[in-house]
Amino acid sequence: MQRLALALVFVAVASRPATAQQSYRVTWWDAASVAAATALGVIPETAHLPRGLPPCAPCDPSSLPGIDHAALHTFSGSAGTASAVLLAGVAGFAGLASRAGAPAGGLRGHVAVFANAVAGTFATTEWLKVLVHRSRPVLYTAAAPAAASDPDNRRSFPSGHAAVAFAVATSYVVLAGRERLPHRTRNAVLLYAGAFGVAALRVAAGQHFPTDVAGGAALGTGMGWLVARLHPTNAMISRTP
Repeated sequence: MQRLALALVFVAVASRPATAQQSYRVTWWDAASVAAATALGVIPETAHLPRGLPPCAPCDPSSLPGIDHAALHTFSGSAGTASAVLLAGVAGFAGLASRAGAPAGGLRGHVAVFANAVAGTFATTEWLKVLVHRSRPVLYTAAAPAAASDPDNRRSFPSGHAAVAFAVATSYVVLAGRERLPHRTRNAVLLYAGAFGVAALRVAAGQHFPTDVAGGAALGTGMGWLVARLHPTNAMISRTP
């Protein structure tokens, strides 16, 4: 896990662009895409998806990969609350860190990038949960019969909290490298440390298995990189004939 964290920071931060500082462009499409992704993402919860009861309640823990057994020994409500607070902290710190050294008018572009990354990650995560419909750790315990009727307990993979945390951290790293923001290496280390903390707390809360948060981390890293790399910049406009 520590090697993965170091690799993420090294790969993202070490690739510094040689071009001049570029700011992100903001258009009506940003508002439309964020609204559409958010609306798409809330459908599984409002429609109570996936439908039907889980295949087992309780399920057999021996069917789980060995690493996932760690999630069956702790169900901490305080860890669940802490994961939400830490996720908010990661998002808030990324926003504040992106202000330092930002080009003129660049903050609106940062908001657009972060919003698209979070909304896109949220929608993708929620629908993957429906398609995979993996049982949460509680369905592998004696409390499974009482929890079986809640559709949310069949939406374990991937972890949405972990996905959003890593999407925010990676979006910051890419935009900070593109705009050459100060202290970007230090901030990247702090953001990824926070993202790993969110993932660990989701397991400690008994809400997800380690493989759920690993999947969320991979998804969020990919989405954050993709959005921040592909979002148009003002430099792109100037090159357009």
